[in-house]
Amino acid sequence: MTPAMPAPGPPTEPGVLEAIERARLRALVAGDIEAATDLHADDFQLITPSGRPLDKAAYLGAIAAGGLRYISWEPGEMAVHVHGSVAVIRYQAALEVAPGGDRNPPFRAWHMDMYELRAGRWQVVWSQATAIDEG
Repeated sequence: MTPAMPAPGPPTEPGVLEAIERARLRALVAGDIEAATDLHADDFQLITPSGRPLDKAAYLGAIAAGGLRYISWEPGEMAVHVHGSVAVIRYQAALEVAPGGDRNPPFRAWHMDMYELRAGRWQVVWSQATAIDEG
């Protein structure tokens, strides 16, 4: 099932970016690679909470193959900064992940995502997650 895409709106309105980010997270949790592919730029790179860099093919490939499965990803309030064709989104989220099929304990992380407006649509280019030490 494809996650609902945000309603059209001015492409630089912060609410539009927040809706796109939430749609991206729903696609990743649902394992909807088709929707996720459209939302990630070809030159996308993620820096995981452990500091591991993953490009688009490795990241979405791991999700498609079941080597990385998001059980839940619940974002909190999002701060959005838009400057022309670039936007940065920052928020905390509660996550539960099953890498390699092994379910990890839930954790919280800061997320920062950089989007670019390319060919009339927003795509995430860089993403970084930093685990929050709750202890």
